[in-house]
Order: sequence, then structure tokens, then C-alpha cells
Amino acid sequence: MNAPPIRLLVPGNIRHHSGGNVYNSRLAEGLRGLGSEVEIVPVEGSWPAASALERRRFGSLLGARSPEYGPGEAVVIVDGLVAVGAPDELESGAKTGRPPWILVHMPVPDAGPVGPETPGSPSLDSEARALKAAAGLICTSTTAARTLQERHGIHSIRVALPGTEPAPLAPGSDPPHLVMVAALLPNKDQLLMVQALAKLQDLDWTAALVGSDQADAGYAGQVRDAVERLGLTDRIRLTGELTGAPLAEEWSRASLSLLVSREEAFGMSVTESLARGIPVVVRAGTGAVEALGHRIPRPGDSEHPVLAGAAVPLTPGGPESPGELAAVVRRWLEDPKLRAEWRGAAFDARTRLPDWQHTARTVLEAVRG
Repeated sequence: MNAPPIRLLVPGNIRHHSGGNVYNSRLAEGLRGLGSEVEIVPVEGSWPAASALERRRFGSLLGARSPEYGPGEAVVIVDGLVAVGAPDELESGAKTGRPPWILVHMPVPDAGPVGPETPGSPSLDSEARALKAAAGLICTSTTAARTLQERHGIHSIRVALPGTEPAPLAPGSDPPHLVMVAALLPNKDQLLMVQALAKLQDLDWTAALVGSDQADAGYAGQVRDAVERLGLTDRIRLTGELTGAPLAEEWSRASLSLLVSREEAFGMSVTESLARGIPVVVRAGTGAVEALGHRIPRPGDSEHPVLAGAAVPLTPGGPESPGELAAVVRRWLEDPKLRAEWRGAAFDARTRLPDWQHTARTVLEAVRG
């Protein structure tokens, strides 16, 4: 495969262990493995709500001579978090005949930006303008691609689903240990998980919220306060961001994983769970459902395979949602047959997850075409 050099422009302000950051890093590794030279360029700024100066600096990067490649030699791919914050610069780039590709991890939510509200955050109109000025679009999930197709009438979108690193089978714990691996952010809705687990104190379990408590310190404080107020300090740990051996140890102890984000394009922690044979509970109506069913098909597979977990309908902010989530987890805790069924489905899924080279090959085929 003829592999052109690639410049990947990524947001410089997302410093916690986000799914987008992991995807970008693994994609670069995969592209290099396929023979492409890859330059990762962090774009400084408060993306997606960047200042005028930060947007101008981004615009200069679109046409700048790379230290490694001459102008026009490399294919430029811009992370969608940057792109939706700079539609003017992308339209200017398109007029010069050098539009970049855009890699969309998460469409702009209908209700506003992902994470804390910020003045000047991108609108659906700025998203449409940015995407239509691109040389082409790559989405990291079919869920995201479908949203953009329905919202903006853009149909020529390539989908490059996240790959998954092979991982050892998690032995789990007794009593069961529940984990949620995600930065503490309002969109991830750790408060909902804490409120649900507060209804299960008559059962044996422990839990850990694994993720940065610095991405939104105010929200992290709310979660911490809720754990204390509901008398769960001996049950639920807030570990902060973990990597390496400490993260591997937390995964090893896990018996069940949860991802109940209000908005989710895919949810890589779901496939990371499945790679370890850990079943997952997700919020229905989000891209995490796609991740839960993500696997390489085999001849003779049923059209409706047993999921390695459950997708629970939960209304964001709904007063009934903690009880609905608690009911699903309670059933899993009390029903050995259900635990065995979910565990078996997770064990099957872990052998069918595509790798990152598959992701990189899909992106390379897109930009070459």
C-alpha cells in the first residue's frame, strides 16, 4: 500500500487520558506500521472554544511548511475538536485548494459542547461549515457518522472504528468489583452511578471510578461529596487517572464495567473491558451500544447475539434513572446465571475485536482515495 506522509493536528489542551487522545496516538502508531511517516502536531488553544488568536495560529498551521515535509506533500488530518472551533480557517484553506481531512470523534451535542459550558463554544452551524470545507470526513463510529449524515446531509463519510489492544483475561473479585473508566466529567455521569450504587448497600460489592479528577475539578468535587454524603466511602474509591500497572491491576479486579455517559460516540472503555472478558452496562441510545456489540463476525453467527452486558434506557437527569440503573446491577449481582451468561458473551467477544492496524488501514485507504 502506497502510504503518504501524514500530519495529524490534535488539540493541545486535552491533557487527560481521553478516548480521542488514545485513538489519535494508536492511529499514528498504526499508520507508521503501514509505512506512513506521521507527524503529530498539538494545536494549542482552548478547543473547541478557542480565541481569535488561537484560531489564527491554527490557520497558519494548515498551510505551514512542515519541518519534515514540504508544503503540499503531506496529507493533513485535523481532529474534529479543533475543526469545529475554526470554520473560518477551514473555509479559507479550502479556497486555496488545500483542504484537510477531518477526524470526528464526537459530533457537537445538540444541547451544547461536551464537558463544561464555555462561552463561544461551537454551534451546529459552525460544525456544518467546518465539515463541508474538508477534503473528506472520517468518523470513529457509525453512530457519529449517522448523526452527521442526518444533521447536515453529508453522506461521503468513512468510518474507522477504534481498534483494541489484546489484554489478559480479568479474574475478577469476590465480592464483585465494579469499575467505570472515564474522566470525571458531567457528560460521563459518574453521579448517576454513585446514586444507583447507594441503592444497593444491602449487597456485597466494591467499586472504583477510574479517571482524571482534574479535567473538571468542580464536577469531581460533586462526585466526591456524593460518595461521602451517601455513606459509600468504604465502598467506592476515586482513583484519579491511572496508567500502566495500577490501571492493569484495576482492570484485573473488575467483575463488571459501566459506561453511562449522556453522550457517547463509541466508548473505548467498553471494548477495553471486553478485551479482558469483563461484561459492561451502558446507556441505551448512545454509541456505547455500538461498542458493546462490536466484534468481527463469524460464519453461522446469530443475527441477535447475546450481548456481554446490557444497554439501559436512562433519561439524562431523570429522577427515575438511578433506580433503573440500580435494578439492572442488582439483577446481575443476585443472579448467578445472568453473571455467567454475560461473562461467557464477554469471553467470546474478546477474541473478535479488531486491532489498531485495521483502524489505520481504513484511514489510509480513505485519504489515499
